[in-house]
Amino acid sequence: MGAFLVGTLLSGIGIQIAAGAVGYHQGSSQPVPLAVTILGLTGLWIGLIGGVVLYSRFRGSGDLRADYGLFFRWPFDAAVGIAVGVGTQLALIPLLYWPFEQADPTLRHRLEAPAKTDTAAIHGALQVSVLVLFLAIGAPIVEELFFRGLLLRSLSRWLGPIPGVVGSALVFGLAHFEPLQLAALVLFGLILGFLAQKTGRLGPGIVAHAAFNAVTVLTLTLRR
Repeated sequence: MGAFLVGTLLSGIGIQIAAGAVGYHQGSSQPVPLAVTILGLTGLWIGLIGGVVLYSRFRGSGDLRADYGLFFRWPFDAAVGIAVGVGTQLALIPLLYWPFEQADPTLRHRLEAPAKTDTAAIHGALQVSVLVLFLAIGAPIVEELFFRGLLLRSLSRWLGPIPGVVGSALVFGLAHFEPLQLAALVLFGLILGFLAQKTGRLGPGIVAHAAFNAVTVLTLTLRR
């Protein structure tokens, strides 16, 4: 947990440095330039990976595969991961919010607003490809290592498997700082945690996370 806290602190510092370097103010309603997204993610990842490596180096074996289950088994992980990621994004989350959308017709627009802001400034095949590279490949690897590798395994040792999955899912959701999307993020975190617990590795979760993010990015960028 010490490594988790250090990683969280370093990621926060990294994000602020990256945002300051390009003069971007978080919370702005203006479209987010691609450079801001890349620098922000880089700052975030330095902290998260720092915590992961710190624990592995000083308290683990120094092998990310052994310490966190960072490996894949093909084609099982690809098939399960894609089905879970796409199914959660296109079926489970809409089902989760459906009752609330009946009472509030503006909810769908407000749920999509942060992702639309993040992708509104992205134009052209090259920029879309770069965004997919960072959000649908880089982010799943880093976040699964941190939340399902480091945090989930730490909480499971302390509290047991089920509280570990629930606790890591809650932290995963809260870490995105998106109140309206919190329920969806926690739900997805529970699914990813279950995958990690059942398989003993991060492979299926990384693929699921990649598919989940790719659907969002491609849907919003290609819809315009």
